[in-house]
Amino acid sequence: MSSRARSVLYAVLILLTSVLVGTIGYGLLEGYSVVDALYMTMLVVSTVGFGEVSPLSPKGKVFSSIYMLINLGIFAYIVSVISQYMFEGEFKKIFSTFIFNKKPNKLTNHIIVVGFGRTGAKTCDELLKSKKKFILIENHKDVLTTLPEKPSFQVITDDASKEEVLLEAGIKDANSLIITLPNDAENMLICITAKGINPNINIIARASEESAEKKLYRAGATKVVKPFALGGIHMAHLITQPYVIEFLEILTGITGQDLRLEEFAFQQLKGEYKNKTIKELDIRSRTGATVLGIKDKLKGFIFDPNNETVIGDGDVLIVLGSVDSLKKFDMYCA
Repeated sequence: MSSRARSVLYAVLILLTSVLVGTIGYGLLEGYSVVDALYMTMLVVSTVGFGEVSPLSPKGKVFSSIYMLINLGIFAYIVSVISQYMFEGEFKKIFSTFIFNKKPNKLTNHIIVVGFGRTGAKTCDELLKSKKKFILIENHKDVLTTLPEKPSFQVITDDASKEEVLLEAGIKDANSLIITLPNDAENMLICITAKGINPNINIIARASEESAEKKLYRAGATKVVKPFALGGIHMAHLITQPYVIEFLEILTGITGQDLRLEEFAFQQLKGEYKNKTIKELDIRSRTGATVLGIKDKLKGFIFDPNNETVIGDGDVLIVLGSVDSLKKFDMYCA
């Protein structure tokens, strides 16, 4: 339970304790029945101002005066706690998560992301920028409080290692699973569970320890990413190859400049553009984008392909261009 949620719980307990004390006090001092004592207590607590059940004795008046002052403080505390809880978005976040869990939309050919820590949050941001369909699975309540107030993606608050949870996320119809948890053992268990349900799913898994990489591959991961190792390499290259890194950051959109790398599969192309050479497609003059490379299913990557290279079945184009030029490239896509 988060600290803000505990504060609300404490406020409710204080209020209930106050009502109990008031009911007992009026019952003992004034001889009221339980109903009358509770009624008198609620008049004081709510500050409504109705008349007394019967004229109070001197002891009852003293008790009421002290009780009123105490309840003014309790009332102010409860209002401040609830206001903070509402304004800081806790209620909205929990409500949004509840709605997404109760009304899941059926997705196909989508991505499942497990974990919304630092790595998972960045993953979700990139998927949103790329307008990809995905579902997030996150089981830790403290992490859930960091979700956007109105997430534009579905959220399942449960344990991703459970088969029924992955089935709820549509693992059978998903094309990829991204596992970003910091615990390597949990990541391996999720890999095994996912592969057991959908043997063809593409799994990208995070490895925190060097020794976990091979184990994750054996568990069914397609690719294993080691954030700390990548971070170290990146920092070293900032010294040894600063301009190369700067150029790569531009290509990946980190710097926010208007230059992007995109990939387009052969299957995405319209019929009239399939099995054509780069010269026949005339991509640069028609869109302003440049074909940097081709992933050939037989030859592997072909960098800086010549004009006579044919785009055939199974090939993937790696295209560099501005946002506008890549939009123009859509003319080639079905």
